[in-house]
Formats: sequence, C-alpha cells, structure tokens
Amino acid sequence: MDFALILSLLALATGILWLLLRFWLAPKARREGREAPHWVESIASLFPIIVIVLVFRSFVLEPFKIPSGSMIPTLEIGDFIAVTKFSYGLRLPVLNTRILAVGEPERGDVMVFRFPQDERVNYIKRVVGLPGDTVTYRNKVLFINGEPVEQQTVGPFVGEGLNRNPPGRQPIKRRELLGEEPHYIMVFPDQPDRETRTWTVPEGHFFVLGDNRDQSLDSRHWNFVPEANLVGRAWRVWMHWDCARGCVVWSRIGGKIQ
Repeated sequence: MDFALILSLLALATGILWLLLRFWLAPKARREGREAPHWVESIASLFPIIVIVLVFRSFVLEPFKIPSGSMIPTLEIGDFIAVTKFSYGLRLPVLNTRILAVGEPERGDVMVFRFPQDERVNYIKRVVGLPGDTVTYRNKVLFINGEPVEQQTVGPFVGEGLNRNPPGRQPIKRRELLGEEPHYIMVFPDQPDRETRTWTVPEGHFFVLGDNRDQSLDSRHWNFVPEANLVGRAWRVWMHWDCARGCVVWSRIGGKIQ
C-alpha cells in the first residue's frame, strides 16, 4: 500500500474543502445568518493535520517494519524502525524526485530503498559498494577494490522467538569493519558459497548486501540499486514485537542501527 499516495490524495481532498469553506461556504453562511455545514468543517479541519503528517513522513522520519531475517543480527524479524528521510536528499512524495541534495549513502550504511525489480516494495540492506567500486564476494568474505574487509569471529549466534536458529543449524556471528563503525554479520559455515563473482558498481548506483549473508536476496542476485530508488537511512529501533518472547521486547527498543 502506497501511504505517501494516500496521504497526498487526502491532503488534496481536504485542502479543497478547506479552501471552499474559508472563501465560499463560510462567507455565504454568514451572509445568510446561518452556520456552514458541520461535516464540511469537520473534514476541512483535518487538512493541516494531514499536511503535517505528510511533510514529516516525506522529509523527516518514516516508520518501517522488518518482515524477514535477511539483516540478522543487526535487525530482527519483529523490529519496527525509524528511517531518516533527509539523509540522502529531500524527495517529493509519490514522485520520489530529489529536490535538494543533502547527503549520499556511505559504505556501511543500513539503507532502505525501493526494490529495483518491484518498486512497490521497500527493501533494507547494508551499503557495501559505492559508485566506481569493484566488489567481490568469496569464501564468505567481502572484498572492496581488491582488499578484504576485516572480519573477526565472535561466536555462535543464538536467536530467540521469531528469530530462532533454523533446526539443526548453527550460524556464526562475525564482527565486520566496513565503514567507520563496526557491525555484526551472520554466516552459515555448513552452507556452500555461491560461485565467486566480481561486480563493478556503475555511476549513480550502489551495491548492497544483507547482514545475514547466506540468507539474503541482495545485489548478488539482482545487481545494483539506482540512486533514484533511495528512501532513507535506518536510524533506530522504536519497537520490537514478538509474542514468542512476551510480545514487547523492551531490550531492543531505542537501539541505534549500526
């Protein structure tokens, strides 16, 4: 469901009623010694509220829910996250046209974008390749411009609730230093790698991977994310809902996404 489109249409409809009420219906009612229709006043009063929500959601913060485990251990199924919409430039709602360049994705960012193969769907992955980079993935290690990205094994990953480990399998948690801040990834030692491939990121595009490296549909499958598809940068977890763990998991709320 395209909430930006719905909000824009609601803002348009209530805005028209607000203008009609202020410049035609209300003056006419006063001249005739009566009140303007209450239903028109009630709907028109929603106009500023809808505009505020639309502007905030389009240019400041937008909420998203994590539906899959492709970003474990950084993000878990059941996380609700806040995404900063201004991080990669201000864009018009619905049209997604950038009107003000504020910043660009950096290597290591956790980024929300419209899936290139179906732009009605939002995806979230980690940026690993910038325009002009050469990216190689071999033996569960990422190489950027021929240099391996530093990794350190932390130990077994033990998931809980919706994020529990697959039956009979024991993934490994690793610490990876891709950008300025370290983050964690997960690999399955018993799962063979795909064939080694190398990609060169074209201008205006980005190469992205899931932190759950062996369980992620990412740029290794469908190549690059165009700049026009960027939505924003993942910022914080504001809620985690998993009734297999007591429904609200307080320990995850408020955590900064790195």
